[in-house]
Amino acid sequence: MSAARQRPYRRLTSTAVALVGAGALIAGCTSNTPEEESSGGGGTNVASSNDETGDTVTIGFSAPAADHGWMAGITEAARAAAEEYEDVELNVAEGTNDVGAQISQVETFINQGVDAIVLLPFDGAALTPVALQAMEAGIPVINVDREFNSPFAARATILGDNYGMGVSAGTYVCEQVGDNPNAVVAEIAGIDSLPLTQDRSQGFADALGECGLSVANRVAADFTVEGGEEAAANLLQAAPQIDALWNHDDDQGVGVLAAITNAGRDEFVMVGGAGSANAMREIQSGDSVLQATVIYPHTQAADGIRLARLIAQDKSFSDLISPEVPREIVLNAPVVTADNVDQYIDRAFES
Repeated sequence: MSAARQRPYRRLTSTAVALVGAGALIAGCTSNTPEEESSGGGGTNVASSNDETGDTVTIGFSAPAADHGWMAGITEAARAAAEEYEDVELNVAEGTNDVGAQISQVETFINQGVDAIVLLPFDGAALTPVALQAMEAGIPVINVDREFNSPFAARATILGDNYGMGVSAGTYVCEQVGDNPNAVVAEIAGIDSLPLTQDRSQGFADALGECGLSVANRVAADFTVEGGEEAAANLLQAAPQIDALWNHDDDQGVGVLAAITNAGRDEFVMVGGAGSANAMREIQSGDSVLQATVIYPHTQAADGIRLARLIAQDKSFSDLISPEVPREIVLNAPVVTADNVDQYIDRAFES
């Protein structure tokens, strides 16, 4: 285990500073609206020469089926980002969870000779070969969220911070109940077999360890409302007393909250994950156990569209000395509470 993971508080602080800066660079170097207030807590979006209309670029976009609020938000945000630019033509393939179909979509983009491809693969490893084909054909690929297993398969990669989500959630829990050494902490994960779930749980455990706490009760769901309700009902039955609960995903959190209401439980503070508008409205209400949620940006593909435009037009971030777009950007995982929810809710996705 790295030193960074042994010291999650220190890691979070340094990561937050670095990645807020990265987010600001994307916004600052591609925004079309001078001095527009950012709703993401990252300052202002300032127009630059990169916003000037250049040669038209055609971008192919492919993502999994929008069968989840976060995934639907991904595609909607990508479309909105493309519409900001007169020099971007976006070719959106139909969302699919069929690996073979998504491979065919990318092959079609290659045959069409698009200028760039933004790809959120259903399975990163399975889409790696066709991404390599695109790169070998001279078409830059922007890998979003689920990584390829070859560094040569993408010109740039933009990711959320799953480990950082866990650290943020655990840090918040420590702030709320860390003064009680006997606090009972529970966790409702997503799909346990996924690396992203494992990373989130590891970050959560590492952050809790900093204040002497650990997860006492843990169940896994499946990112669906039904799965969340079933997992939460089982958890609540097994744990008669809870002081803090982290639910990894706000879509499944709709079911989790239903189970909590049905059980008549309100003795704990709950933290969500992903940052849905539904969750933020619960936080705003002030009468819910849900008091915070951790952002997992659904704007990753939108940022990918902006990166693809810059790369295809041989531009870079105007705020960087380096003349090229970075190979990898990891977005921050901030905690949204009643104190700052107004900064985030307008850009949140609906569960």
